[in-house]
Amino acid sequence: MPYALFCNEAKLSKAYPTEADVWKLARRSGLVVDVEPRQGKLAPRPLLDNDYEIRSCRPVPQEDPAQNQAEAERQAQRELQFLS
Repeated sequence: MPYALFCNEAKLSKAYPTEADVWKLARRSGLVVDVEPRQGKLAPRPLLDNDYEIRSCRPVPQEDPAQNQAEAERQAQRELQFLS
């Protein structure tokens, strides 16, 4: 089942193959904050800002989550090249 970024009931992103793919997209978009570690943990844990959440979803008709992921990876590579 694909995953997407939601705020309340509104789907904000395209569908992606895995939850981890959406976390990467959210982090690159500045929607992830690191909160203090829980008792006994060494590192901060990531948390989505505001009311954002990642949930499983059905892709809209004609949407291919794998193609969305490949497109996001190409975009990330272009951004890295631009910064270099």
